[in-house]
Amino acid sequence: MKILSPVVLGLSFAVAGSLLTAAQETPSKFKVLQITREDTKPGKGGAAHDRTESAFVQAMAKAKFPAHYIALNSMSGKSRSLYLTIYDSFADWEKANKLVDKNAALSAELERDSVADGELLESVEQMIYTSDPELSYKSREDLSHARYLEMSVFHVRAGHRDDWIKLAKIVKDAHAKAGTSAHWSMYEVAYGTNDGTYMALSADNSMTDIDTGFAENSKFMEALGPDGMKELRALSASAVDSSYSQLFSINPKQSYPPDEWVKGDPDFWKPKAAMAAKPAAAAKPDAAKKP
Repeated sequence: MKILSPVVLGLSFAVAGSLLTAAQETPSKFKVLQITREDTKPGKGGAAHDRTESAFVQAMAKAKFPAHYIALNSMSGKSRSLYLTIYDSFADWEKANKLVDKNAALSAELERDSVADGELLESVEQMIYTSDPELSYKSREDLSHARYLEMSVFHVRAGHRDDWIKLAKIVKDAHAKAGTSAHWSMYEVAYGTNDGTYMALSADNSMTDIDTGFAENSKFMEALGPDGMKELRALSASAVDSSYSQLFSINPKQSYPPDEWVKGDPDFWKPKAAMAAKPAAAAKPDAAKKP
């Protein structure tokens, strides 16, 4: 599988998980995905970060805050954590922000938690993506049993969106013909990184699902056929100028999941709470980053 085009590698998700989009196979409505990235200082991840992040989770739960998020820890690339929050629209995101502003106790607690958390971090950045149902394949929303998440990021050359859409259709049709277990949710960047950036997300219930994805590639290639492979490579060369894939583990101690996920697998989503770190009294509070 590694000998194939990066686009084939990235889009050939043959896994049993899913992420943050409508459960039906028909296109979902427009959604907004907020990603907060935290790069931790050397030696400041792990249990130390669990403690500071658990304070955010406890504050959200106490306030019964309606916007939930999932925390990811890197298993490849630079040591970092991602926090993914999805909204139905930018207007709904604004409503969530206003709820924080109106809740003085929650706002103050989040500011204190941000000070403590900031002591562990090298940098923080945010990116905003919007869902692209046309390029997604068999998206679902139940992550109650997911443990890992695969992320593939593609940068499409200016003026080549039509080629990109054709490429995605070929990949989707081949998976459907082959009957693989592939499914993914595709997002297009709105703010925070280069225009033309697309991100495919797919979650795994176990690493066995990753093995399955590689094993099913032969079925995908057979369904694609020589002519389909030739067209796919040509479209990849014309449409995509770079791509990469990363693997993350889902961290329940740092996540604020929906109630239905917790009910689906309470042993995973409700681990023993980490003790929240005390804020640094002399530090100046940063704006709360979550949701």
